[in-house]
Amino acid sequence: MASIKDVAAEAGVSVATVSRVLNDHPSVSDDARTRVLAAVQALGYRPNAVARSLRTDQTRTLGLVISDVMNPYFTELARSVEEAARALGYSVIIGNADERPELQDHHVRTLLDRRIDGLLVSPTDGGSPLMLEAARAGTPMVFVDRWIPGVDVPAVRADGRAAIRDLVAHLYELGHRRVAIIAGPAATTTGSERVQAFREALAEYGVPLPDAYIGQGDFQAESGRRVTEGFLDLPEPPEVVFATDNLMALGALDAVRARGLRVPCDMALAAFDDIPWFVHTDPPVTAIAQPTGELGRAAVRALVDRIEGRPPRSVTLPARLVVRRSCGEGRGESAGDNERQTPVQNQTPVQRSTS
Repeated sequence: MASIKDVAAEAGVSVATVSRVLNDHPSVSDDARTRVLAAVQALGYRPNAVARSLRTDQTRTLGLVISDVMNPYFTELARSVEEAARALGYSVIIGNADERPELQDHHVRTLLDRRIDGLLVSPTDGGSPLMLEAARAGTPMVFVDRWIPGVDVPAVRADGRAAIRDLVAHLYELGHRRVAIIAGPAATTTGSERVQAFREALAEYGVPLPDAYIGQGDFQAESGRRVTEGFLDLPEPPEVVFATDNLMALGALDAVRARGLRVPCDMALAAFDDIPWFVHTDPPVTAIAQPTGELGRAAVRALVDRIEGRPPRSVTLPARLVVRRSCGEGRGESAGDNERQTPVQNQTPVQRSTS
C-alpha cells in the first residue's frame, strides 16, 4: 500500500506539500496540486483516517442513535441521514436503542469514545444523565424526531398536531363518536404530544375520550395487539382506534383479525407514521405521514453546521393526513380509489385534495 512519502516522491514535492493538498490548503500552487492528485490516483493512495483524525481532531464521522431500527419509520430516517451525510463528506455509525434508555446510553457513550464529530439522537426518554452531560459539555448534538424539553440542543422534528386535528375532523365526518387511542410512552415527547393533541382535537368536536379508551403502548407491535384486545373486551368497544405509531397499528390490526373481525366493518383503524406497507394491507390504512427524508436531511445539515462553526437551528416540518379506507371511507366505491392526501389546515372542517 502506497504511503504519503511514496506520493511525495512520485509528484516530486515534499511530504508537507502532499499533506496540504490532501487537506485542501489554499497555499499550494496549481501545478503542485495537479501533480500530487495525479500521483495519488496513479498509486492508489488512501489517506489514513485514524492518523488524520489525530492531526485535525476530526474523524468526519457522525453518530446516529435511533429508537428502533425495526420500525420502518426509523429505518427510512437512518437511510436519509446516511445519504445526506455522505454527500457532505461524512460517514455515519448507527446505534439501535431498541426503545431502551440503558441501551441508548451505551451507544451514546461508545460513539463519544470513538471520537465522532457530532451526534444525532432520537431520545428514548428525557431523563438520561449521560445525554444531559454531553449537551452541557458542548458536544455537537442534534435531536431528531424526539427531543428533550429544556435541553439547549437543536431539534429537527415533525409537528403532527395539525394532522391529528385533520384526522379527528375526518373521523367525525364519517360519524365516529366512540374513539380510542393507543398511546406511546409518556416519557417520550412524541408519546405525550400525540395524546394531548388528540384529546384537544376531540374536545373541539365535543367528543369525549374516557380513560377506558386510552391504552398505554410502547411503540411496539405487541403492545398494540394487547391494548386492542382490551378495547375489544369492553362492554362498549370503540368504533375506531388511533394507534400513535405504525408498529402498534399493525399489532392492532392483528388483534382485530384474531377475533374473526374486520377493519373497518367491526372496528376502524388509523395510524401515526405512514409506511409503504399500509398501501398493501386490506384495507389500506389511513395514516398520518411524516416527511421522513426531509427530517433526516435537515438534521444532518443542522449537525454539520454546528460542527463546522455555523449557528445551527431547530427545524419543524408539517405532517399530513393520508386518507385511505381503514376508517370506513368510500364504502361502495371502486377499490382502486383508495388514497387521498390531506394538506395540513389551520382550521376545521378539513378540505381535502385528491391525489
